[in-house]
Amino acid sequence: MNKHHYKALWLNGFHKINYYTWGHPNPSSTTIAVHGLTRNAHDFDFLAHYLSKTHHVVCPDIVGRGQSDWLQIKSDYGYPLYLSDMASLISRLNVESVNWIGTSMGGIIGMMLAAQANSPLKKLVINDVGTHISANALQRLAKYVGLNPTFSSLRDAEEYFRKTYASFGQLTDEQWRHMTVNGVFKNRGGLYQLSYDPSIANVFNVQPIVDIDLSFFWLKITCPVLLIRGKDSDLLSKSTVNWMKMTKPSMKFIEFDHCGHAPHLMSEEQVNVIKEFLDE
Repeated sequence: MNKHHYKALWLNGFHKINYYTWGHPNPSSTTIAVHGLTRNAHDFDFLAHYLSKTHHVVCPDIVGRGQSDWLQIKSDYGYPLYLSDMASLISRLNVESVNWIGTSMGGIIGMMLAAQANSPLKKLVINDVGTHISANALQRLAKYVGLNPTFSSLRDAEEYFRKTYASFGQLTDEQWRHMTVNGVFKNRGGLYQLSYDPSIANVFNVQPIVDIDLSFFWLKITCPVLLIRGKDSDLLSKSTVNWMKMTKPSMKFIEFDHCGHAPHLMSEEQVNVIKEFLDE
């Protein structure tokens, strides 16, 4: 794994985007993996290590998360900025096309990019998000995103992660520890703090919270798609999966037991499904 960064430009100035690469640069098999709303690039360490035998894997920290900058103007957080940053990343990689793996927010970014004219996305893996997101699911996320808890020890932080992200599925002790160590930092007061800007939660400040419809983007996507769902997911419903399958019969779909939103993509079973799809 190698660490890199670049400066991206938005309306109120430049900001740093951090990203990690795995494997050797390969224009024909570059794969970008993008995390969920409150997560970071290290969520894909296990998947990237596995894929890097045959793929050049790139895992960015979306702005406001991980080692990327926190924005000074908090209202800039949003999908127009995220799309611009990821377009800059693809350009920086100097490749004509990329595969895309996206969990939740990362899947939405992938759908929006894939829907654009002349999109460089050649295959799209969407992890537990679809064309319809209910207000109830968004209200659940709003209960913990942006609360900014602090912890006196990594043990306390891990307890928080195990409780808050229990729907990720059956992680091993090593995986929970990995998620915890890479999901916090020590603040100036010596306490552990979550490694994202609490202001990314501003998206939930619009009231009332209503359903989100992404079908406009979905219907414009032409590349092959693999849709992954946690069997107990409250964010990706079976009815949404059925509609997506009806409108795109070529879409591949798989559901994993013992998890909700969103499958962690760390087990051999889950990473094998993704590798098989990318290698077809």
